[in-house]
Amino acid sequence: MILSRRTLLAGLAAAPVVARAAPDYGISPLAVADGIWMVRGADAPIEPANGGAIANIAIIDTPAGTVLCDCGPSLRYGLALKAAAEALTAKPVVRVYITHLHPDHGLGLAAFDPAIAAALPGTISALQAQGQGFSDAMYRILGDWMRGTDILLPRVALSGGEEDLGGRKIRLLPLAGHSGADLALVDERTGLMIAGDLVFHDRAPSTPTADLAAWRTSLDRLKAQPHGALLPGHGPLDPGGTAAIDQTRDWIDWLEDSLTNAVRAGLDMVEAGQLPIPDRFSAMAAARYELQRSVSHLYPGLEAQLLPRIDTND
Repeated sequence: MILSRRTLLAGLAAAPVVARAAPDYGISPLAVADGIWMVRGADAPIEPANGGAIANIAIIDTPAGTVLCDCGPSLRYGLALKAAAEALTAKPVVRVYITHLHPDHGLGLAAFDPAIAAALPGTISALQAQGQGFSDAMYRILGDWMRGTDILLPRVALSGGEEDLGGRKIRLLPLAGHSGADLALVDERTGLMIAGDLVFHDRAPSTPTADLAAWRTSLDRLKAQPHGALLPGHGPLDPGGTAAIDQTRDWIDWLEDSLTNAVRAGLDMVEAGQLPIPDRFSAMAAARYELQRSVSHLYPGLEAQLLPRIDTND
């Protein structure tokens, strides 16, 4: 008989041997605007040392209740986040926005009622189609951190406009590029922009589901939106609101140009992953790691586009 991963974990939990408890997530909200806190993710890859808690989370206090922008990688994280957020505001969580499909941002929804979760239709359909694969990968990497985490789909489909939460209005921006559907938000009271993974700051952008042309268009739209400070999907707060947008665009422009030139020069994927990274990105966390991941994501498509086949007459 072949046992599933979840069956094995359940069996281990029921065993009489007392195992050392896994560490808990440290949820340490930092005030970044009036009634808004940021929970900072680790500037590192998803790994057991951080339990997958690498994404930034926003907590917003509204008259209607507590609002979360993303909810982390696991049931355990979602429960810890819920407790910390409700302790801050003394109000229940009434809305959880999921900015896009990636598991470090949305698998924590297992701790919430999906009836209060909202996302773009493209995100909901992508989670339905790809969520199990992402979940399986997270279980393989993180093991017991993921115990009990199931995939739940947001039940509120967003189309843009704004949401009024008891008088505190959140502007909703349906975009794409980092993934097929990326939600950004602006708090109308403070002007704080919550950009999800459309914007990285002092942390190299990731590209597993990226469309770089669409991403540039979205960055242009974000920069044109009236806003103040910017809370990126990864990395520190950008108080001025535009430096992180410019840095993200600079990286993806450099990345695409460098990989295009590498294909034309005949470099293989290993060689492309060792390309020199410009000094202006020296302060970026995970730069080499994300360059090598981006080679695996983007190089085959660039080779197909740029290298003509020699076994045809065309």
